[in-house]
Amino acid sequence: MVGVFYFAMFLAAWDFSLASPLEKDVCDLELPDSETGKVTYTPEQVSWGCLGQRNHNSTQEVHILNLRFPKDISVLELTIQAHEGNEPQIRHVQVILIVQGLINLLLQAPRIPVNFSLDPDRVFFGATDVNYTPLPDFFTREELLDWAQRTHGNITSYAEMDNPQSITLHLGQALPYAFPCIPELNFNMGSHLTWKTLALGVRGCRFRKGLGKKVAHVLKITQGPSSSPQTVEVKMNLSCPLGNLNPTLETVLILQGPRNINWLIDSHNNVQIETTGEYSFKIFPNNRISGSIGSDTLQELLDEVQKKYNASTIASYVEIPATSHISLWAPSCASTVETSPSPVLTTPFMMTCYFPLLSSLLLPQCSPDSMTLVLKKEFIAVLNCQIKHLSFRDPSCQSQEIDNQFVLSSTFSGCGMNLKKGVILNNEVTVTLTSRSEPVLIEVECLNTSAFSVQMEAYHSQQFLRTSNTIELGQRVYVQVTVAPAIEELIAQLDSCSLDLGPEADPVELIHDQVPKSPRVSFLMSDSSRIQFSFLLRGHMVPTPTAATLSCNVELVLKARKETKTTIKTSMKLNISNPIPTQGLGMPAVLGITFGAFIIGALLTAALWYIYSHTRPPGKRQPVMATVPASESSSTNHSIGSTQSTPCSTSSMA
Repeated sequence: MVGVFYFAMFLAAWDFSLASPLEKDVCDLELPDSETGKVTYTPEQVSWGCLGQRNHNSTQEVHILNLRFPKDISVLELTIQAHEGNEPQIRHVQVILIVQGLINLLLQAPRIPVNFSLDPDRVFFGATDVNYTPLPDFFTREELLDWAQRTHGNITSYAEMDNPQSITLHLGQALPYAFPCIPELNFNMGSHLTWKTLALGVRGCRFRKGLGKKVAHVLKITQGPSSSPQTVEVKMNLSCPLGNLNPTLETVLILQGPRNINWLIDSHNNVQIETTGEYSFKIFPNNRISGSIGSDTLQELLDEVQKKYNASTIASYVEIPATSHISLWAPSCASTVETSPSPVLTTPFMMTCYFPLLSSLLLPQCSPDSMTLVLKKEFIAVLNCQIKHLSFRDPSCQSQEIDNQFVLSSTFSGCGMNLKKGVILNNEVTVTLTSRSEPVLIEVECLNTSAFSVQMEAYHSQQFLRTSNTIELGQRVYVQVTVAPAIEELIAQLDSCSLDLGPEADPVELIHDQVPKSPRVSFLMSDSSRIQFSFLLRGHMVPTPTAATLSCNVELVLKARKETKTTIKTSMKLNISNPIPTQGLGMPAVLGITFGAFIIGALLTAALWYIYSHTRPPGKRQPVMATVPASESSSTNHSIGSTQSTPCSTSSMA
């Protein structure tokens, strides 16, 4: 019994020794944004894009930039460069700038006259001299392309980008593409357009049991374009915004990606490097060093960072797609910093409060029973607006300051709220400024989502006469989406649709970002309350699904103010039928198949008999004699009799 006790204690001690503290020390990647690095990179593709063909003797180019920004105010550096070659000098450059968000445009176009088409309430130039004409409103990509073609002629390039920091347009290059310029998903613009974007989702953390003084930055490329060798240049800069740089901080740069990547490091800081594949420094590009990272998963990599490099902090962890250039700026400040006042955000372009931009920031959101406006104070500082408070049409409904922002909210029945046609909520926001005696009045509107109903139905024909909940493989399905109530101030558009085929097959994406995902999907019509489209489900699917769920996101947009929009989800159940292969065969076809099978069987039997009759041995083909001669008969009978009467003889013959 004592031996069993000591054996159990030995196992417990062994188990405790195997349980490394690292297994219990989890890095949650929740470091504050102010302490993480900032990563920018050069994507190889745009989300949607195309190139057209310019006439060799033409001196005009038309470029469309469709840009989306996650923040309300961003800065965009746009550089336009002319190609030096034997081609004609470009004299007419038209840039159509579509912006979702608000930007300050910094334009660099030396000695190149450029005309812009843009929305002046969304794009601000400051001291930059820009020639522009206002843009009309567009609700779809197709409307934009059609307008550009009619107004300015053949389109040279089209590009959609998310959150670009800088864009460079290269003019005057030969374009081996034929018109029309039809946008494609994840299009590579080649050398005609390069851009940089800020990597989103940079995270960081501190290890709870980390005792080291090293700080690690992890950059991971999630995919590569091919298996051939590729060079990725990584530029790293360690600095402190307040100027108090920490000279003793040890930094580790970990670069993870496909094995075919050769990393080229550009850094003037003392940094320890670890990579997958090989790396070299820009000052000595030919001296390649083999990396030693073998971790694949995030947890394995974090474990290796703490165990191998004794790092106490992951200051940056980010995953980015395939790229050729990466820039990492990381804060490296000393721990003891004298307190100083927080820097005040100012703008050199707008010395007084810019009311059109302030109006664009006041975008209300409607829940099923209330309207809410949120205005961040950091944006107010950029606009140089000194706001005391906000209030609705009823002055007793004033804003509250919550988490460094103004919040103004009201129910549908209070604060002077008006309801237009039962679905549009209207009010007036009074902005009281410290630098102005008279307040600023801004009208706001949003959509009452609870007042809308969306119905989706499937049909077998384009006449949309009789609904059906059953679709047939190999047959086109017609779908109609109806929004009620129908009012002329609204436009309905189909943002996305997908078909869930259950566990038997992978889901099918039909529409994404208002664009069909396949030639089998077609838009038929769309107006303020009705959308019609069709799709074709291929006929041969193994295994064959028996049911499906069609789900769509319908976007409702106010025509007068396209920022005011809401998305309503709708779905419907569908049965799937697989037609029998012989279905629809008439009696003549069945008789023809039967007769053909009979003829084939008869011919096959005759062929086998012919082969058999001509391949037997010659002796087998002699006829059998009915009468045996006497001399042969006695001999034969004697032989048979002797054989039957002498068993031993039989066995000897055998």
